[in-house]
Formats: sequence, C-alpha cells, structure tokens
Amino acid sequence: MSAEQVSSLCEQLVKAVTVIMDPASTQRYRLEALKFCEEFKEKCPICVPCGLKLAEKTQTAIVRHFGLQILEHVVKFRWNNMPRLEKVYLKNNVMGLISSGTQSILEEESHIKDVLSRIVVEMIKREWPQHWPDMLKELDTLSKQGETQTELVMFILLRLAEDVVTFQTLPTQRRRDIQQTLTQNMEKIFNFLLSTLQQNVNKYRRMVGAPQEQEALTTPQKTDLAQEPKAQANCRVGIAALNTLAGYIDWVALSHITADNCKLLEMLCLLLNEPELQVGAAECLLIAVSRKGKLEDRKPLMVLFGDVAMHYILSAAQTADAEGLVEKHYVFLKRLCQVLCALGSQLCALLGSDSDVETPANFGKFLDSFLAFTTHPSQFLRSSTQITWGALFRHEVLSRDPLLLAMIPKYLRASMTNLVKVGFPSKTDSPSCEYSRFDFDSDEDFNAFFNSFRAQQGEVMRMACRLDPRTGFQMAGEWLKYQLTAPVDTGPMNSKTGEGLCSIFSPSFVQWDAMTFFSESVISQMFRTLDKDEIPVNDGIDLLQLVLNFETKDPLILSCVLTNVSALFPFVTYQPEYLPQVLSKLFASVTFEVIEESKFVMSVQAPRTRAVKNVRRHACSSIIKMCRDYPQLVLPNFEMLYNHVKQLLSNELLLTQMEKCALMEALVLISNQFKDYERQKVFLEELMAPVAGLWLSPEMQRVLSDPEAFISYVGADNKIADPVLEDPSGLNRSRISFCVYTILGVVKRARWPAATEEAKAGGFLVGYMPSGSPIYRNPCTEQVLKLLDNLLALIRTHNNLYVPEMVARLGETFAKALDMLEVEKNAILGLPQPLLELYDSPVYKTVLERMQGFFCTLYDNCFHILGNAGPSMQQDFYTVEGLATQLLSSAFINLNNIPDYRLRPMLRVFVKPLVLSCPSEYYETLVCPMLGPLFTYLHVRLSQKWQVINQRSMLCEDDAADDNPESQEMLEEQLVRLLTREVMDLITVCCVSKKGVEHNSTAAVDGDDDEAMATEVTPPASAELTELGKCLMKQEDVCTALLITAYTSLSWKDTLSCQRTTTQLCWPLLKQVLPGNLLPDAVSWFFTSVLKGLQTHGQHDGCMAALVHLAFQIYEALRPRYAELKAVMEQIPDIQRESLEQFDSKLLNPTLQKVADKRRKDHFKRLIAGCIGKPLGEQFRKEVHIRNLPSLFKKVKPSLESDVLENEDGEGLTALFEP
Repeated sequence: MSAEQVSSLCEQLVKAVTVIMDPASTQRYRLEALKFCEEFKEKCPICVPCGLKLAEKTQTAIVRHFGLQILEHVVKFRWNNMPRLEKVYLKNNVMGLISSGTQSILEEESHIKDVLSRIVVEMIKREWPQHWPDMLKELDTLSKQGETQTELVMFILLRLAEDVVTFQTLPTQRRRDIQQTLTQNMEKIFNFLLSTLQQNVNKYRRMVGAPQEQEALTTPQKTDLAQEPKAQANCRVGIAALNTLAGYIDWVALSHITADNCKLLEMLCLLLNEPELQVGAAECLLIAVSRKGKLEDRKPLMVLFGDVAMHYILSAAQTADAEGLVEKHYVFLKRLCQVLCALGSQLCALLGSDSDVETPANFGKFLDSFLAFTTHPSQFLRSSTQITWGALFRHEVLSRDPLLLAMIPKYLRASMTNLVKVGFPSKTDSPSCEYSRFDFDSDEDFNAFFNSFRAQQGEVMRMACRLDPRTGFQMAGEWLKYQLTAPVDTGPMNSKTGEGLCSIFSPSFVQWDAMTFFSESVISQMFRTLDKDEIPVNDGIDLLQLVLNFETKDPLILSCVLTNVSALFPFVTYQPEYLPQVLSKLFASVTFEVIEESKFVMSVQAPRTRAVKNVRRHACSSIIKMCRDYPQLVLPNFEMLYNHVKQLLSNELLLTQMEKCALMEALVLISNQFKDYERQKVFLEELMAPVAGLWLSPEMQRVLSDPEAFISYVGADNKIADPVLEDPSGLNRSRISFCVYTILGVVKRARWPAATEEAKAGGFLVGYMPSGSPIYRNPCTEQVLKLLDNLLALIRTHNNLYVPEMVARLGETFAKALDMLEVEKNAILGLPQPLLELYDSPVYKTVLERMQGFFCTLYDNCFHILGNAGPSMQQDFYTVEGLATQLLSSAFINLNNIPDYRLRPMLRVFVKPLVLSCPSEYYETLVCPMLGPLFTYLHVRLSQKWQVINQRSMLCEDDAADDNPESQEMLEEQLVRLLTREVMDLITVCCVSKKGVEHNSTAAVDGDDDEAMATEVTPPASAELTELGKCLMKQEDVCTALLITAYTSLSWKDTLSCQRTTTQLCWPLLKQVLPGNLLPDAVSWFFTSVLKGLQTHGQHDGCMAALVHLAFQIYEALRPRYAELKAVMEQIPDIQRESLEQFDSKLLNPTLQKVADKRRKDHFKRLIAGCIGKPLGEQFRKEVHIRNLPSLFKKVKPSLESDVLENEDGEGLTALFEP
C-alpha cells in the first residue's frame, strides 16, 4: 500500500483521536470517532505502517500513545496470522523506537514508556526463547545506549516478570518455557540489574555530592546546574532498577539474593540513607527479608543483624523521623518498620533449640529500635509492631533471653500509653492525630482500627506477663491507685448526661478506660501463671478495698470501676470475708441513677442515657458472672443475695425487666450449688411464683391466646398524641416481657450437678438410656412445663399478628410496629453505627420504637426458650404429649405471612438447637414430623423469593418500582441471602456429620497454575449422613424436598451458600439415594442443576472448583447407568464431541487402565468449560490466543529394559532424571 494512503489514513486517525480526547466534543462525535478508531484496529490491513507513523517523535503524546496502542493490538490479536517477515519488521521497528524513537528520560511521558514496554513484552511472550534467542542480548545492547533506553529495559524486565510469574496471564506451556529460561539466565539478569543500579547510583551520588560512604565514590562536590538533569536521569534509572528488582526478589532462588556475601542486601541498606531511592530500597529489602523457603537457605539473611546493616537501618529511621511529618518520610518509616518486623519473624523462624543459629550480638540494639517504633506517635506504626512482639515473647529460645526479659517492663510501659484511645483524625488533642489524618478517612475508621489494635495489645501483654507476671501486676496496681486519686478532667466537651460528667472523649475517661483494660489483661494472666501460694494476696486485697471505697457519680467512670472489681474478684477466693462488700458495691450500681429523684417520678423524668443503662447492665452481668464462675464462694451468702434481690423486685418501677431477670438468673446459678433436687425445686417454685401467678391468670390467658386482645393489651391499637411521653400500655408490655425473660433465665441456668455421683446423691438421676448414658431431671421442669401451653399460645398469637386483617387493626401510631428495627436494618446492610455520642444522649425512644423493640425481643425470647428447653429438660420436654403437633400448630403457623427477618431467628435459635440436642429415640415421633413439612415449605418459599430477585435483575432497565426504593430492595435481597444461608446451614446440620474436616471456605488461590488451582478443592471426603439425616431421607416427601432444595440452591445468587452446600451437602444426600432406582429425568435434573450452578458461580474460584468436582462425581458415578447424562453434556455450548467420546469410552470401559484422578478431572473440566460462568469484566473481552512454541525440553522416553539394564554402571538412571 502506498505512502499516500498511509498518510491520509493517519490524518483521519489523528482527527478522530483529537475528537475523542477533546472535552468539548459532543457525545455523538466522540462515539463516531471511537467507532472509527476501533474498526480501524480490527479490520485495516495496514495497521503496522500507520501505527509506526503515528508513534513518531514529531507527533503529540496523545497521538503517539494511540499509534503504540495500535501496534500493541496487532501483536496481541493478529500475531498468529502475520507472515514471519512482517513480524521481524515490526520487532525491529519497535526496538528502533526504544533506541531512538522516544524523548529523553526526563521529558518522555510515563504512559508512552509504559505502552512501549508492553509491546515488547507481548512479543517476548509469543516468541522467546525459541524464535528470539538473542532477546536478552538485544536488551543489554540497548541499555548501553544511555539512561533513556536503560529505563525502558527495566520496565520490560519488570513487566515480563509480572505477566509470567505474578499474574500468570499466559498459557501454561508458554509460561513454563519463559519462566524456566528466565531461571536459567537469572544470574546474568541479576548481575545486570545490580550493576545497573550500582553504576547509576554511583554517578548520581558523585554529581549531587553525597556523603562519602564507599571507596567507589569520589569526593563529594556540589552539583552544578548543568549536571542537574544528568544526575536526575541516573536517579530515575536507579529507581527503575529498584522497582524491577522488587519484581524478581519475590520468587528467584534465594541464592541470587544472598550471592557474593549478600552484596545486594548491603547495597540496599546503603541506599536507605539516599532520600530519592530509600523507599524503593526499603521495599526491596522488605520483600527479601519476608522470603519463606528452606531454613538453610534463609540463614544468610541474618547478616542484616550485623553492625553495618543495623547501623544503616537505624540511622535511616532516625533521620526520617527527625524530618517531622512529611508523607514521603512517613511512608518510608512504615516500610522500615515492616522490615524490622520481618527481620524479627526470620529470627524467630531460624533460631530454635535444634538450630545452629545463635542469638545475634545486636539483638539488644534491634529490640531498642523496635521499641522506638512501638512508642512512635503514629498509632499505625505502634500497631504494626504487635505481632512481632507476640512472636518474640512466645519463642522457645528468645523468651528466656535476658535482653528480652529486660524489655518487658518497657514494653508494658509503652502499652500503658498505647491503650489510651487518642488520635482521632478530626481532633487535635494528641500528636497521634496528625498521623491519623494520613492513615484514616474518618473517626469511625480510626475507631474500628483502634478497637482491633487494643485487642491485639491485650493478647501480647498477656504473653509478656506470662514471662514476668509480677511486674505487670505491680504496674497495674500503681496505675489504678493513681487513677483513683487523680482529679476528674471532663475536657472541653461536657456530657449531655449531666453537668461535670465525662463524655467518651474526656481525658479522665480515656485514661480510666485504658487503665481498666490494662489491669484486666494483666491480672487475669497473673492468676493463670503463678502458683496459688505465690499470688500477692495482700496487695490484691488492698487494691480491691481502694476500688470498693471509691465513690463516683460519673456513669462512664463507674463502669470502669465495676470492671476493676471483677478483675480483682479472684483475690476474694483467698479472703471470702470481703464478698459482702463486693455484693453491696454491685447492688448499689444495679440501681444507679444520675438524678436520684427519677426513681420516684419516672414518667416525667428524661429517660436514662446509654451510659447509665450500661452501668446498670454491667453491674447485673458482673453479678451473673460472679455467680457463674465462683458459685461455691457465693453460696454461703445466698440468703443475703436473695433478700437483696427480693427487695429490688418488690418495687415494680425500680428495675427494667431485663435487670430483674438478670438478678434472678444469678440466684438460679447459685441454687445449682444446692446439689439437692428437692431443695432447688422448692426454691425455683418460690422464685417463679409471681411469674406463674401473672402468666396463668385468666386475663393473661385470654390476652395470650387471642391476637385482637393481645394487640389491645399491649396498646398497639391506639392512636397516641404525644409519641415520646405518652405510653399508657407500657406497664402491660413490661409484665409480659418480665414473664418471658424469667422463664428464659430459669430454663437457661437451672442445671443438675456435672458429676454423676453428686447428681445421684442429690436425687437428679432418674435412670439410664439403653446406650448406658445417664438420664437426669431438671428441678425447673415442673414449673416451666406448667407455663408451656401459654407460651405456645403466645407464639401462635404472635405469628397470627402478621395476618393482613390483624396488621390492619394496628393503630395509626403503630402501623409499622411489626417492622424491623433500624439497628437490625443497619446490621444487615453492613452500615456502621454512628460512633460518637452513643453513650451520651438520653435514649429518647418514640413509643413506636419501644413497641418495635418489644415485639422483636418478645419473638426472639420465646424461641430462645423453646431452643433451650431441649438441652435443659431433656426427655421431660421431648415426651410432652403431642409436642410435634403443638409446635406445628404454634411456632410453624401462618409462616407465609411471617417476614424473613423473623423467620431467620426462629430457625437459628429454636429449630437448630432443638434438633441438635434431641436424642435419636425421639426422631420418629418429634423431629421428622416437624422437619418434614418445614423443609418442604422452606424450599417453596426460597424458590419464590429467588425467582423474584432474578426477575428483578432482568427487568432492572425499567425503573418502575418507585414505591420500593433501592435501599429497600437491597435490604430484601440481603435478607433472602441470609435466610438461604440459615436454611442451608440447618439442613446441613441435620443431615451431614463432618468427621474432623473443617469446612474450607476458600479455594487455594496460590496454586501452581489456574487449572490446578481451581480443581484442587475437594469436598471433605468423610462427609456422611447423620442418623437423623438417614431418618429424614427414608420419608419420600422429605427426601425429595431436601434433594431439590440442595440442588436448586446451587444456582441462587449467593456464593457462600452455594460453596457450603456443594462441598458439604449435595453429594452425601445424592449418595444416599443412589442404590435405589432413580428416574432418568431426575438424574438429568441433578446434573443440569450443578451445571446451572457453574453458569451462575463459575467466576468465583472456590465455587467453581467445588461445583466442577461435584459434577465430575455425579457423571462418573451415574454415567454407566444413565446414558441421558451424555445427552446433557452434548448440549453444553462449544463442547468438543470427539473429546467427549474419548472421555466416555474410557469411563465405560472398565478394562482400560484408570488415568490419574487429577488428569480425568482436568479433562472433564475442559469438556464443561462452555457452561462455566465468567465475571462480567471478561464476558465480552476479546480472547487473546498465544500459541505454544516447539517444546524446549524434549522428553525422550528410553525403553527401560534395553537402555537402563544394559548399562551396568548405572549411567542410564541419571538420564531418567534429566529434564
């Protein structure tokens, strides 16, 4: 084609590119121009000359970039059909562009350099080494021309390593060819990279007059202006060389990194003090030090603990820190901190009781510098060091090292500062704030980070205290005493709870909060570590007395005080006479108020703030915890405790229902220590008398069994003028709550003694199972079963509230009373809770919010009772007359109208525990009659829900649903997902027992290649059906429901559920019915369902691997009996018929030798590739085809008999092992 044609085409292309890039172009013009350019790339026969013309130096950067893009397109998509001469012509011209077709290194645009290096790499991927053996020599020659070319060569080498090793974006054989050739030439490549780095750094330092640190450098001199660009060019090449090294250090043999007395590491350490190159050098050093591999190969890395390396690393850190907060220096500090962490990890790995590596002489210096990072103002740097501290304190050799032991008090001191929650990016009250503005986008972000950082510190502090328990305890004591005497500083922000009280940001509170966490971590560890007679009891009791005598009216500080009481409580086991004082302190806090009067005029007073509620709740849970963990200790004071509680319960308004029940739970826990069935039964009867009286009264019976009466009783049919202050039925609601809470507390806490002998002596043992396991009776059974009928009535009524005519009866104020709480919605959508002022503002709830909370909690608690009833009352519950029928007519009634957010907790807190704790004797009478209809119903429900979601996603172009905003749709969809997981989890728990195989939720993603990676995930081989599973599968309708639900769910759009079901459930269920006669249609349907699942989830490696494995299992097991499966396979798009025939004949011919499992599975995966779904981003991508070149390494198979055996001296054997 003539030069004129090329010129005129190029002119049109330049115009088109200009239109595309011009912000003023109209949409239509831009699209036309874009279409013209794309069609040119796809169809024009003269792309190469046009691309080369557009890429000339005289054009603008945008046009040149487009020209180079054309050349890249040609290499990627047309290379296989190009004549050899044209390929050579293109290759020579591209190398010419690198040689002389670009601007100088400092002027050239980075996107031009990038696309130019990409073109060369695309050619290398197609031709090297077989057809382009001299490629490395050519690059070497180019690099000798100057800095511009050297930088481009660096880009090429880096991109090549990324494509071949890191991202593995080419076919397996080509990848192996290139990687093996790279490995063979690695010594040359590494020497080239190192010498490039060294030469350019030396030239750069000579010109800018770096301080003299190497003989190689001449005396420093100030740069004159003429030298400046030259120096910058050398610096640029140095940076490029470091970036390229970083791409190789990760995977090359360690010997290259440690060659020549670790010359590379030495150079990198030197460069840490070179401002322009230090970040790149630290990056390389970090990758090198983080290398895994054989311990023997890693030993040379210990050179970094030597004097020279340590000196450079530490001086670089000091210099960077001294520069103040500049982003560049801060990034460098973070890298250095990571280097020290990785060094610590290498030390822990290499040093062991059986290794010859010694603790380095500079270990103390290393610890000092590491501590400097732990005390740095940046919270992020502090947190980065924690994991390594933990590894050091845990290490078998280092944990005994005197240097490390001497470090423990310093580490704990640092932790005392680090536990204080300061450094919010929006504030300026600490040097950390400035650093946080670099690291965190918002206060919420920082808060989430700090909470996990604090938990991590707790772990590490406990490890440190295991080595030195006394020091920690002493420091905790000092800090506690200091806080108890320090004046309260509320800071600039006063709490809304009341004048002069702390908010969560007050200086006093953050100190109290940190001190409390510290003392809790340290004291608990001391009790675990020291022997009984070594515990400093007197010191502990002194501290406890100080805490008990401390009075405060500040709810936030009081909460901390209560935690300290709990932390110091174990000392009371040594001196029980202090128990009454502890109980008094806790009981006083149960009724804590900021404003005393509000006890009497509650209806008018502002409601309690979150902080006050937390104190009261905290006191209640401390009492429960004490009674749970130290029941023997509390038992002698039982009467005192009981009288306290009775007194509090006598005033109906003093405590909330939850607080009352918490105290009753504590009493029940102690009553378990009576170890006397009759005595405990009498006590429980007395405790529950008020509840029984209320619950069994004729009025309550009427209310609980009639939805209309219930709505009226709780006040949900009213219209209320003032929704904040007016709530006439609040008391009625609280009575129902009180009863339900109490029943739950008793069912949850009342138990027989753990030791069989004690249970027998106390009258709890009533006989033995056929299997020989003991049968116990629970002292609460009689009381609770009396109340069961009304409880089931309440559940039936609650379910019936969702019937449309009942919803219509709700009053105007309460139309949404049965909706979800905002908190629940946010949790499901994953929205963060607002961080601040949570504790502060009074919890003003509208009466609607209170009503929603009432219904939600009531529903959950009723099911918690039923879920706990089985484990608690055992056979007494399971043998209740007609229990299955009663449950079906209460808990499972009107499910069609029950929303997903109510169905979920029912399955989780009631059905699952009931089934899990049920002895097999009651499967036939109770569990199967209940689960059969439930599973059938759930399958229908979920199928309909998913159908709606799928239709919605197909119709999403028509925006018709105005009344159903997007957030509502998202919420509904997410709920269906969560319900699906709940249902599939329930089925799995019922049907499958996993023997010692923990479910692996993610596929191994770093396998050797895509193929292997994706097919290696195999389900737990030992997943077998449970007794219950077999029992359910015997009933035809239940069996059908289970199989259909499991296999249909594979194509529902929930990855997590699909993967779990595939790996755990599908095969065991199907295996159970294999011996029977399955209909051919059913077999085809199972197989098709798995293929549909692959279409939906094929883009996710984990799902894809599990589904391919399942499809393979089904085909192998059933194809010999059902030819229909082959017909299904034939419908797969783009299936290769010959390949299928080959696979089939091998499968059906038992005489043939079986190919290895992996090979068969890979073959099968290639067959079904047409139905494996791809991610959206790849669905319309143009396929790049890279052809395999002749094999580099011919595998000649010698005939064993003749060659090897004739060769007496065994030379033939070595030949077998050569590639």
